[in-house]
Amino acid sequence: MILASDTRANATIDPKEAAHFGAMAQDWWDPKGSSAMLHKLNPARLRYIRTQVDAHWGGDATSFAPLDGRSALDVGCGAGLLCEPLARLGAAVTGIDAAPENIAVAEAHAAQSGLAIDYRACGVETMTGQFDLVTSLEVIEHVTDPAGFVRGLAGAIAEGGLLILSTPNRTPLSRLALISVAEGTGRIPRGTHDWNRFLTPEELTALLVAAGLRVVDTQGLVFSPGTGFALGDSVALDYFLTAVKG
Repeated sequence: MILASDTRANATIDPKEAAHFGAMAQDWWDPKGSSAMLHKLNPARLRYIRTQVDAHWGGDATSFAPLDGRSALDVGCGAGLLCEPLARLGAAVTGIDAAPENIAVAEAHAAQSGLAIDYRACGVETMTGQFDLVTSLEVIEHVTDPAGFVRGLAGAIAEGGLLILSTPNRTPLSRLALISVAEGTGRIPRGTHDWNRFLTPEELTALLVAAGLRVVDTQGLVFSPGTGFALGDSVALDYFLTAVKG
């Protein structure tokens, strides 16, 4: 098993960030626990991923398994909150995370759910092979070298494959909502975010283009007290970005 302490092999992993999220491992699957916000995000995440998958591969929107026969890699998978839905959509899923504690919980939960998911405690730099779909949601703001991280993601995508990212935008709204309010009131554990590490869509797009990818879609993730998280036009809080290889 490759651990986060192997800094040469996992050059973009921040050990402090890995330790922060690893400490929450046992709580990941509790929808009312420290990862409650991720549970609330998941429906919007899956809607976006499904839309992009169908658009890219010309899928049938009524199919229950649009990723059947395709491979998927989730980078920064935590305890598998996205990996399990991707597996149910038909993909052969690999999930990687910097925190071994998260991987242990992910493996146990997948076994209980009857899902065969390949989990590994490592960084994207160590991965061999390529995948049809690569996802990395709310992760790039936690790495030490975003450009190097994006190069690692690009290297993991098969020719003609799809990359889907999400991350907070560096705006006054994200500082207020995610740090002052969410962390300040305990809805997100304190210390989860560093606003200065947030990337604007323009900055992230430039990194993807420099890595040889072509950006095909950007969409905002918005929040309403009445409806919760949803896809929207505004990218002021958080956003999704899709790129293709080839």
